[in-house]
Parts: sequence; C-alpha cells; structure tokens
Amino acid sequence: MIIVRIHIKTYGCTLNQADSDIIASLLDDGTNELTGSAHDPDVVVVNTCTVKRATSQKILYELGKLQEAGKRVVVTGCMAGANQDLIKKYAPGASIVTTSNIPEMQQAVSATNSGQQVMLTKYRKDDRLAYYNPNGSKVARIAVSDGCLSSCSFCETKFARGPLNSFEERRILDAIRYSVARGAKEIQLTSQDMGAYGLDRKTNIAELMSKITDIEGDFRVRVGMLNPEHLHRYFDGFAEALQSEKFYKFMHLPVQSGSDRVLSDMRRACTTAEFEAFVLELRKRIPESTIETDIIVGYPTETDSDFELTLDMIKRLKPDVTNISKFGARPHADASKLAQHPQGIINSRSLMLSRVVRSVQHELNDRHVGRHMPITITEDTEKSYNGRSLSYKQVVIRKVPYNGKIELGSTQNVVITNASANVLYGSIE
Repeated sequence: MIIVRIHIKTYGCTLNQADSDIIASLLDDGTNELTGSAHDPDVVVVNTCTVKRATSQKILYELGKLQEAGKRVVVTGCMAGANQDLIKKYAPGASIVTTSNIPEMQQAVSATNSGQQVMLTKYRKDDRLAYYNPNGSKVARIAVSDGCLSSCSFCETKFARGPLNSFEERRILDAIRYSVARGAKEIQLTSQDMGAYGLDRKTNIAELMSKITDIEGDFRVRVGMLNPEHLHRYFDGFAEALQSEKFYKFMHLPVQSGSDRVLSDMRRACTTAEFEAFVLELRKRIPESTIETDIIVGYPTETDSDFELTLDMIKRLKPDVTNISKFGARPHADASKLAQHPQGIINSRSLMLSRVVRSVQHELNDRHVGRHMPITITEDTEKSYNGRSLSYKQVVIRKVPYNGKIELGSTQNVVITNASANVLYGSIE
C-alpha cells in the first residue's frame, strides 16, 4: 500500500487550528502519514486566514513558493472561501476546499495527490465536529460553530465562512468528554463568534456552559472570542457558569473602538457604554477575571478625536489584554470602498495605543508579583515550562535556574517573582 505523506500548514486563529485538528482526524486513517515537517511531503494542506492583509500576503507568498517547487497543494480555510481569485493567481494548480467542505478533505487530498485539481467550493451546512478525534494533547481545541450574525463593515470572514451554523450540542459535549478521557487538561472552545452560538438552534453559549459544568474530570475550559452585542441575551447565565471551577475566569470581548460614532460606521451592534457595563459587572461578580479586548486603529472614518476616545477608554477600563490591529482594507468588506487613512497616520496611532496598552498591562501584571497560585502546565519549550493560572494569565517557569522535570498537564503551585506586560514569571514552591 502506498502511504501519502501530508503536511498541514495552519495560519490564523484558534478556530483555524481546531479545523486543522479535524482535518488531521479525517486524514489519519492508515493510508496517510501526517508529518509535522514541510520537508518533502506528497501533499501540503494550507489552512489559510484572511483577517489581516499582512497575513494574507504571507500566505500568498508561501503558495507561490509551493507552486514554483511543483508541490501538490490543497488550500482550505478562510482564503479558500473569500479569495479564490488570488489563490488561482498565485497557485493556479492548487486544489481548493472551503471550510464547509472539510468533511471531503480525504477525497480531495487523494485526488490532488494523483494529479487532479479539486474545487469543492459550494456551501454546504455540515457539522464537521462529527469527524473530530482527540489527539491526546493536553490542550484540546473544539469548534462549536461557523459563521456569525454580525455584519461588520471591516470583516470578510463572514463572506468566507457563510451564515451561522451552530454544531450540535451533544457532539460538543462528547468532544469535551473524549478529549478529557485522552488526557486534555485545557479545553479551548472556539468559533467565529462564541456569542452567537446556538441562536440558530434556540439555545445559547450560557446554556452550553451550564451543561459543561456537569462533565466529570480534571480540566478547565477557555471560552473563546464573544462579541458583546449578544451578551445581554444571557448575561446572568453566562456569568454564573463562568464562576464554575470548570471554567477559566477569562472573557474575550472585542469592542474595536472607544468612539460610538466609529462603532456605528463599523456596524457594531454594541455601544461603548454597553461594553463598559458588561466589563464592570463581570469584574464585580468575578473579581479575579481577565478581560481581553480588540481594537482596530485607523478605521477610515476614525478622526483624531475618535482615537482619543479609544485611548481614554483603555486607560479607564484597563483591559488585561488588548489586541491592536492596524486597519487594512479587505477585498469583500464594505469599508474597503471608503477613502483610507495614510499609512503614516495608522502607524502613529498604533504606536500611541501600544504604549498605553503596555503600560496598563504591566501595571495589572505587576500586582501579581509575590502572589502564590496554582497553574496548569500546558507547554514545554526549550527554555521554559509555560502554564495558565485560574484567570488564564500565562505563567512562565524558566528552566534555568530551575532544572527539574515538570509533566505537561500537571498542576504546580508557584510564586510569581516578576512580570512583564504580557506574561507572569514564577518559580515552583
């Protein structure tokens, strides 16, 4: 029997990584060999992202190199749904499989390996979590839905992935159980928008979380990005479930701007006052919680005054983590039709906001120095063991001077000795 060597290259968010785990599950059937190295595979599966222009350009460059090298390539992910014209330009011989067609990946790879060019681009509503097989990792990424209910003017991910398609609750709960049984200690629930989960099935993320609390085992769940526009529908249930020992005290609520005028132009269905109310109430109910948010700098209609409102909001609310994105026009997004700011203005605003964010995050992290806390070890690197606190703060234990062995998935009691704007540093007690 001929074994096909396959390398999966993944770009982008946790949802893309979860999709790659499902692709690996589909391809790991005894007729293929999955290789972690891009060195001389028979087929390269490129799972793409289209959120940021810089990432898209990097992917297109990589596709061009694979094409020049004569590699057989299958392109999937968001670029496969949104930018097929660019894929055909840079890698005209590549097969294309959109995310809703991932269940057909085995056939697509087999055909591509035999020299055929496959185009699986028609939208189909499928619960691909049915094909998920836990790989024994201490961190399991589990997708709960595709699509969203928003219509943000800057985003083309909805164009790439289609309408909201929430996966069956039973499959999600089973995927968690199976992952925990295989040794997972951290479950990362992910989707295009966790806030919209279940609204097409007459349920919601809070109800799902409530059922997760009944699953037996030693594990914790991180709930992924949740657009605050939906939070009012189930806030009390969400906050109550988040207080369970099964969940990290962590919330990723993207606000995108501190200006209501800009938010209206972005077609964001949540005001700054509503966002602030959610943050304050969550901190009141869960004092040790970590709040993460996202900001887009340089949206075409953002003025200097609008940007000042964003700076003021970050200084006032002090999110634990703020992800900054420089606005970049995406081909299918309505904001791409607007007059764009000069790149110099965008860069300048990004630098100013970055300084404020680093200062805020450093201030918050410094408060943990001297504290004792249990952490779950999830990563073993060349220089350190890395883990997560109950509030999902990343804690780094340097291997020098510590020279003991720490098992992945174990819980360690540490004292925080130092902090940066992004991580805490600890030592084993």
